Amino acid sequence: METAQPATVPAQPAAYEPTDRTVPTRAAHKASYDREVVHSILDEGYVCHLGFVRDGAPVVLPTLYGRVGEVLYLHGSTGSRPLRMTGQTDPGLPVCVTVTHVDGLVLARSAFHHSVNYRSVVVHGTAHQVTDPEEKRLALDALVDHVVPGRSADSRPADKKELAATAVIRLDLAEVSAKTRTGGALDEPEDLDLPYWAGVLPLRRGYDAPIPNDDLPADVAVPSYLGTR
Repeated sequence: METAQPATVPAQPAAYEPTDRTVPTRAAHKASYDREVVHSILDEGYVCHLGFVRDGAPVVLPTLYGRVGEVLYLHGSTGSRPLRMTGQTDPGLPVCVTVTHVDGLVLARSAFHHSVNYRSVVVHGTAHQVTDPEEKRLALDALVDHVVPGRSADSRPADKKELAATAVIRLDLAEVSAKTRTGGALDEPEDLDLPYWAGVLPLRRGYDAPIPNDDLPADVAVPSYLGTR
């Protein structure tokens, strides 16, 4: 995805700096701070989970997002509580954002060692509401293109009323980590001769054939970027 930052910004380091919040307490060997790994996991997802504290209790909400360079943009209604909490008069909202892909189901000989192969990213930081009109339009284009690349140029942009009804929050990618699991089941040596199948059931995702809207004119062709894959 294209970066919104000017060309004069110095090149980013190859990895994010680990912090107390991004170093896992379990299976630390599965963690990565590589910038390209983090970006690839974020760019492949559709939905993130936004965690924050409201009235002293934790809340986690699923929402769409888009990445522009070293920034995540999340959107919602202007009436949404977390988006109101990131308003310009506030110091921002401390949040935790996660994205996870499940790549395979790992079946072991023992119930204890069943697992999943996955790729995940956790982002900690302070979210702020986007108020600059140009940045807001850039963010909304990024959100649309994140779901279907090229779609923002192939649809009507939001008008003033729609922009006023839509809030966007910005979260800088600074305190970030990725974590992954790959490979097969890790059974105990004494279980290897048990007569139970062990291995990985891979999962995949892709497009099926597009289903046109009932009110779509017959002469409107399916865009090439919606081809099955």
